[in-house]
Amino acid sequence: MLAGTALAAPALADTAQLDSGSSDFDCTQLAEEDEPDSAVSWYERSLWAGHCYVFQARAVRIGSDGVRSLAMSHEIQDGVEREVARFLDGPAVAFEREGRIARLGGMAPGKAPSASPEAIVGHLDGLYRLQLSGSDRIAGRHAMRLDIEPLDDQRYGHRLWLDAATALPLKQMLLDERGRVVETFQITELRSPQLYQGRVGLAQGQYPPRQPWQPRWLPEGFVAQPVKTHGERRPGVRHRVYGDGLSTLSLFVEPLENRDLLIPGIHRLGVSHAAVLHRELGGQPRQVVAMGELPPQVLRRVVESVVWAPEAPTEASASDAEDAP
Repeated sequence: MLAGTALAAPALADTAQLDSGSSDFDCTQLAEEDEPDSAVSWYERSLWAGHCYVFQARAVRIGSDGVRSLAMSHEIQDGVEREVARFLDGPAVAFEREGRIARLGGMAPGKAPSASPEAIVGHLDGLYRLQLSGSDRIAGRHAMRLDIEPLDDQRYGHRLWLDAATALPLKQMLLDERGRVVETFQITELRSPQLYQGRVGLAQGQYPPRQPWQPRWLPEGFVAQPVKTHGERRPGVRHRVYGDGLSTLSLFVEPLENRDLLIPGIHRLGVSHAAVLHRELGGQPRQVVAMGELPPQVLRRVVESVVWAPEAPTEASASDAEDAP
């Protein structure tokens, strides 16, 4: 999670891909609503705030690779968002996204996804417990603390501190399956956030493209996401993204021939893990990789469950868990 809006906000979709059929949300509604009175309503408000406020900020990220500082900005023009994050120390790395809201999650298997934060929050029910845990002072601003606790051992937990005035995320901690902090992201300076006086675009839900393989097991609540992936730039590489509305995992399948192969097993990649397996699929040896901020045993089980099923009508769901190889 690199930028303030990325702390808890929906992702952006490529406008060229999703303009047709999109709807929008009137950001001025946020100024008219009463203060949230529950953990769930605070979280939903934060999702909308991440899209509706124009701001610049400075932040720090503390993880296994040390401490890094960032400069961030979030702008809106004609209902289309643009956000930029630049690391200010270490290797010069910048990230930029532009488009309409296309959240990773918030839908049921077999149904076209909804971009609405309301749908996202609804999908989290039964997967996480959300509760308010008092208030604090972050970056010189009054903040509400929100604890997001997983209801199983198949995903990580989160602690969020939301700006009391705007609901923008000011700080987040990522907690592993043992409750240990593995990453902290914190805004150190939030510069005069302004509510956008207009409407922001919501991308219409779309089904993800089919692949000739599928995982027979996924953590409960994880479903395929309608995001544009770039694995097809390398011939033979197939890439899918799955999410539960808060956590995501990426799954790659590619032929073993003429590739820079990874060593099978579990690898640590910053705060993420990667499970790598070499196996025969579709009549030839392939490399299967699952990556994400999830317990390593979960990623290992996902790659072990992948089967070659070009005619399969639907994606895996948690109900397939007992049948996984």
